[in-house]
Amino acid sequence: MKIANLLFAGCSLWLAGSTVVLADWSKYLDTAKEAMSTAGLTTTRVDLTNAEMVAGLKEALDKGVQFAVDSLGKPGGFLGNSKVRIPMPKSLSWIESSLRTLHQDQLADDFIATMNQAAEQAVPEAADIFSKAIREMSVEDAQGILSGPDDAATNYFRTHTESALNSRMRPIVEAATARAGVTAAYKKMTASAGGLSSLLPGSAADIDGYITTKTLDGLFLMIATEEHKIRTDPVARSSELMQKVFGAYN
Repeated sequence: MKIANLLFAGCSLWLAGSTVVLADWSKYLDTAKEAMSTAGLTTTRVDLTNAEMVAGLKEALDKGVQFAVDSLGKPGGFLGNSKVRIPMPKSLSWIESSLRTLHQDQLADDFIATMNQAAEQAVPEAADIFSKAIREMSVEDAQGILSGPDDAATNYFRTHTESALNSRMRPIVEAATARAGVTAAYKKMTASAGGLSSLLPGSAADIDGYITTKTLDGLFLMIATEEHKIRTDPVARSSELMQKVFGAYN
């Protein structure tokens, strides 16, 4: 009986000690959690309101668009960037080869330069078009983009706005090509082909359409570059709201 009492007393003391230890450990965890929260390390998607999520994403997309426009919409923005430089259309590549074989490289180089200059002049006009698409983005769109891959926003633009952007950008490009002298350079280059120019397919003459497509390709690429940076590099998140939103989705 005495042994049983001793065992019971020992167990009681052990349980009492364990309770104290567990209580202390629970208190420690609460303190640590509070410290982490203070340091901004416990942001979760649950903490985000829909308004914050959409606002943070739109802020990031505005930043991406501005980066693209600033990078490309200046002299040399396209021509000096190998990633977006607009090359000779494939339908005219044989003319380019012929000119270079005949040591008339300047004609081909001038034409390529004027195409890129036209794109550089057209780019700033795209800012409002992209901004409108960003303003009209829904909560569901924002959730899909934030939960998607690094280029989800760029793919969203392509899927939902590329056709409209193409239609809106085409007149701007046409005006820019006229200012940059693309048509004159094209006529001068193709005239050098003599009678062979009659063999060009009808699509070869649609230089404005070609430049429009390539201009948009360049814009999307630069937006994707900045989008990836914001998603993966906390330093690129230039506001507290962007840090909160993208921190929650990393």
